[in-house]
Amino acid sequence: MRIKTLSIVETAYRATLEEQDDTILWLNRSLQGAGADVDLLLKGNAVNYAVAEQDASGLAFGAERQTQPPRLADDVAKLIAAGAAVYIVDEDAVERGIRNDELLPGVQRVGTAGVAPLIAGYDRVWHW
Repeated sequence: MRIKTLSIVETAYRATLEEQDDTILWLNRSLQGAGADVDLLLKGNAVNYAVAEQDASGLAFGAERQTQPPRLADDVAKLIAAGAAVYIVDEDAVERGIRNDELLPGVQRVGTAGVAPLIAGYDRVWHW
């Protein structure tokens, strides 16, 4: 029996300057590539990861330029393409002004009232 895991990402932009990706998205993609059954719920500021048109090129801190900016939407799209379900908390997206037409194809909205029933469908839940 495969163990179904829901990975909840709430802390956004973790290590995106040092690693050029979010370490938790990277971990989920790696686990999925190794055969794990991992789905993703984005909440809080991490709902921004599901916005298709992102461009962090030109990011700089003083004289230091980020020459390899994070491509978080691409990472989420790869999870979806590999079969992962990706959810965002609707109220968090609305609070940030994110419209349906801005989301990556395949991203599903779930209201806060639907989070507990969603979690109940998984054997294991990680919250980052």
